[in-house]
Amino acid sequence: MIDGINPATLSNINGGGAKLSESESDELRQSFLTLLITQLENQDPLNPLENAEMTSQLAQINTVSGIEQLNETLQGITQQMDAGKMLQASGLIGNAVLVPGNSVKVSNNEDGSANATPFGVELDQPAQRLEITVRSQGGEVVYTEQVENVNAGVQSFSWDGLNSDGEPLPPGDYRVSLNAIDSEGEEMDSQALNYALVQGVSPAESNGEVRLDLGAVYGQVGLEQIKQIL
Repeated sequence: MIDGINPATLSNINGGGAKLSESESDELRQSFLTLLITQLENQDPLNPLENAEMTSQLAQINTVSGIEQLNETLQGITQQMDAGKMLQASGLIGNAVLVPGNSVKVSNNEDGSANATPFGVELDQPAQRLEITVRSQGGEVVYTEQVENVNAGVQSFSWDGLNSDGEPLPPGDYRVSLNAIDSEGEEMDSQALNYALVQGVSPAESNGEVRLDLGAVYGQVGLEQIKQIL
């Protein structure tokens, strides 16, 4: 029986070029000043350098320093954000989550009864009916059920691991397929979700994304793939 469960770093801002070292930056500023002084010394007395033109050139010197300071600030903010993501992700270790997938694992208790891992569905809009089909690894249909009036968003379900005749299924991996039907009787888009246990966290990659380790079966996923924490 199915039951519902209640519910890039920004270091290249200056046009995408490579970051200047401190010595290179000082050399560039010195070159700006040297060129400006040379221009002032050799300007035409009858056509002197306009104030606006001088201000513009001085502003270019300050812009170089300003961009570098902005880069350093943004790098610091990015590092703090990455650390915050790691802290947030580490809080999920040991927790069960729903992620995109259609796997259901059945196990048997000592008394011979069965149980199965939860699964879920993600819907963009409410469904009048959700048709649930569970298949064995060989593709044999072992259980079917219909759930009426399923709300939009992420909904999770528990299953007792019994087949359609009410008998415990053998332990193992099964596959669930979901068919959502709207109020007009038309098939809707739906995303099946399966249970996984967060076992660890990998540091942020070059793109700043923290990865969650869900074990050998499900591999690693990003935080955005966690649809629900159970």
